Amino acid sequence: MSARAPSETSHRLPILFILITVMIDAMGIGLIMPVMPDLIREVSAGGLGQAAIWGGILSSSFAVMQFLFAPMIGRLSDAFGRRPVLLVSLLVMAADYIVVALAGTVWLLLAGRIIGGITAATHSTAFAYMADISSGEEKAKRFGFIGAAFGLGFVLGPGLGGLMAEFGTRAPFYMAAALAFTNAIFGWMVLPETVTDKTRRAFRLKGVNPLSAFVTLSQLPAIRPLSAVYFLYQIATVVYPAVWAYFATERFNWTPGMIGVSLMLYGIGAAFVQGVLVGPVIARLGQRGAVMFGLLIEVATFGLLGFISSGLITLILTPFIAIGNVGLPALQGIVSQTVPDDSQGELQGVLSSITSIGMIIGPLVLTQIFAWATADGGAIYLPGAPFLLSGVFMSIAVVIFLKSSPKTVATQDVPKGAK
Repeated sequence: MSARAPSETSHRLPILFILITVMIDAMGIGLIMPVMPDLIREVSAGGLGQAAIWGGILSSSFAVMQFLFAPMIGRLSDAFGRRPVLLVSLLVMAADYIVVALAGTVWLLLAGRIIGGITAATHSTAFAYMADISSGEEKAKRFGFIGAAFGLGFVLGPGLGGLMAEFGTRAPFYMAAALAFTNAIFGWMVLPETVTDKTRRAFRLKGVNPLSAFVTLSQLPAIRPLSAVYFLYQIATVVYPAVWAYFATERFNWTPGMIGVSLMLYGIGAAFVQGVLVGPVIARLGQRGAVMFGLLIEVATFGLLGFISSGLITLILTPFIAIGNVGLPALQGIVSQTVPDDSQGELQGVLSSITSIGMIIGPLVLTQIFAWATADGGAIYLPGAPFLLSGVFMSIAVVIFLKSSPKTVATQDVPKGAK
């Protein structure tokens, strides 16, 4: 008996589960960011620069696992369904938080991040599930909802991480484990399967090679340049999770609590942008215009952060920095419309792998730049140097998108009468 996709009137609880899942995923990132400098120094007994380098290694190891396993998870969800993939990933994620909470050495912390990279399948599969239950014109808007949930996770995660840091660097992870486990139970109760006999694809080992998935999709002319733009966007914006806590500690002497506040403000801005502004901006500018608007805002933001020296001004501007987030859902919407419905899981797995490549390269490079630019007796002292490099990456993305974005796709979803 084939699974049946949920009707339009029964989407509410499944969408709620998807949004909570993504929010918890983001909370895990947000939880660790405020306490990461102290946590790494606690288990490695090194200085801030050395802690930043270890932070880059931990982030990159997480991304390596995500890169290796995301296409496999995407194919598994296409073959066996989104529901089992999402529920199992949440359960393993809960176990991973326990491992991190118990870590007494940087090597056990590394092991926890490796497990976490494998369970990061929840993100790409969540996008695939949302694509399954959304029509073409709804995809960008609902992808924006996922972005809003991710932003909300960034609001709650850093605030909780900063608050719980008062009770030790491990306390937030126990709470995150409980949240992931509870959400798995909720999903088991309310989540219908959306992969039907009509859209189900046979699982083949050929498709689980992350490189083979790139080869297959890169044969579509529209995918190649858009994938490059997506990659540059990801490698540029990874500067926030990779460097922000170390940058704020060095530049402004912020405590974990203050870092948590700054990340909360960014999360509030990101949630508002992706949950409220994405639809109107796309209606006004079209998908192509929305992507360009977001990219240019990011370029300007990175330039500002490269040289800013006032912690107060940075804190005030933090919510507005998130305006650049308007471009990513529009870009994802354009990419999603270039592949058939039975390949959405594979596509989202590949996009997740592109993100992972950016998160493999980005943290290693950007944290090394930070350590070099803040070293005692170094050639220069510029804590914002990683942001300037991200600005260069984003500028290249603007040029590629201008030259190669599909203009017909960019405007076809503008509501009738929009100008």
